[in-house]
Amino acid sequence: MKRITAIIKPFKLDAVREELATVGVAGITVTEVKGFGRQKGHTELYRGAEYVIDFIPKVKLEVVVADSMLDACVEGVIRAANTGKIGDGKIFIDNVERVIRIRTQEEDEQAL
Repeated sequence: MKRITAIIKPFKLDAVREELATVGVAGITVTEVKGFGRQKGHTELYRGAEYVIDFIPKVKLEVVVADSMLDACVEGVIRAANTGKIGDGKIFIDNVERVIRIRTQEEDEQAL
């Protein structure tokens, strides 16, 4: 099993969720986060005053899938989240050793 963690632009969340649903993902965890990458934030103008925004609002998605679904899920996230502009985000993939559904005590792929 693999955990896919994707950091994306907030307005792309619905498109990514729909894309993952079409490939068969049953559950997603979403967290609102802030951060920066190569762009190092940006400058904005508010009421005539210029100020720097160091941390850009993003959304972090976490999905645990069977190994066989990994490529389809990653391709779906890329397809839905890509704008072609700086700050589109990143995808991280980790191994998941064990999953247990608390209610039924099902384990691993049955627990997904």
